[in-house]
Amino acid sequence: MTAKWIETLTGSLDEKKQYKAATARIAALPEPYASVANALQRYFLYSGAVVDGDRLVAMVTDHADLWERAAIDGASVRDIIGDDPVEFAENFVIAYSTRQWIDKERARLTRAVAEAEARASGDARS
Repeated sequence: MTAKWIETLTGSLDEKKQYKAATARIAALPEPYASVANALQRYFLYSGAVVDGDRLVAMVTDHADLWERAAIDGASVRDIIGDDPVEFAENFVIAYSTRQWIDKERARLTRAVAEAEARASGDARS
């Protein structure tokens, strides 16, 4: 009962455990993979592009998988991210984005412009 109440306020406890496990996997990576993976993860979170808990957990888990595989294979960081780390990060996040925090404001802006145009064209007819 208490866990259900807490989850109502904070979100899924299972998702939090999965997120922490993936984060621990990233922290356990050898260098330079750990530093790069942590920097990318920070960017992912600050970009605010993934707002669903289950999608965020999937993204972070896949991110940990990617860097663990790179470490096992001995791939260079640039082999994984290419020349532009920002482009890599944004493309990685896009794959997990279903809706974004800004979507509501985009819709509101579009609606405001349409309403202003409708009022203006109504005033022009008078």
